[in-house]
Amino acid sequence: MSFSIAGKTAIITGAATGIGHAIARHFVDEGANVVFCDHNEKRLKSGSDDLVDLPNCRLFAGDLREKLAVANLLSTALDAFDRVDILVNATRMFAVTDPLDPSDTTVEQLLDQNLTVALRTSQAVARRMILQAEQAETRAHEAGAIINLSSIAAHRTQPQLLGFSISNAALEQMTRSLAVSLAPHAIRVNAVAVGSVMSGTLRDTIAEHPDYREAILEGTPLGRIGTASEVAELVQFLASSAAGFMTGQIVGLDGGRQVLDTVQRPAH
Repeated sequence: MSFSIAGKTAIITGAATGIGHAIARHFVDEGANVVFCDHNEKRLKSGSDDLVDLPNCRLFAGDLREKLAVANLLSTALDAFDRVDILVNATRMFAVTDPLDPSDTTVEQLLDQNLTVALRTSQAVARRMILQAEQAETRAHEAGAIINLSSIAAHRTQPQLLGFSISNAALEQMTRSLAVSLAPHAIRVNAVAVGSVMSGTLRDTIAEHPDYREAILEGTPLGRIGTASEVAELVQFLASSAAGFMTGQIVGLDGGRQVLDTVQRPAH
């Protein structure tokens, strides 16, 4: 059993900042060939200045809502490293939704960004993984791994997060469906459902609403906020041969948030 991803080629979307960036950097440190992908070219370059000269790192800026951008992303990986072994769909758009306002378009926007982009990218990369396996002289034990970044919002009910919750719930069902569809091709598909992990978005929210931090800690059995590096390490495990018999799983990384009922019965 090995957690190594050294020599593997990975595409990481949403890699300019936050958790996606942490995952991409971690993969570089672990010896993988990594394509950092994000729609924001300025942030992508500024956050990866120290990596651009590394032989195992490439940057790609493009809006993956456009089919041509998905094709160009795959071409970038193949031109640089000849193959793709791992895809991490870490692009996550967050927005508050007014559930009673019919003119609010955030649900459509979040489904497009958080679900459709992941689906199209997964389909394109999976086809390449299948081709690679067919061209190999011997059948590989594993043709590739796809990991989607989800949220515990998919399992919680917060009306103001309607669009974010729906898009993540759909992403998790997509994960299961693709896992079954791609299993005959030896491609594994799993997801990580994160709870409160310190990122730019959460940091900004806490700065604006200081009481929110205490609410998180009270609602998290482990009593702390997670780190992006913890997410990166779990994603590495799911991408490695150590998780070779895991597919279609939604792995929670939330400090116990999902197992805590915040409405407790009074003690007698």
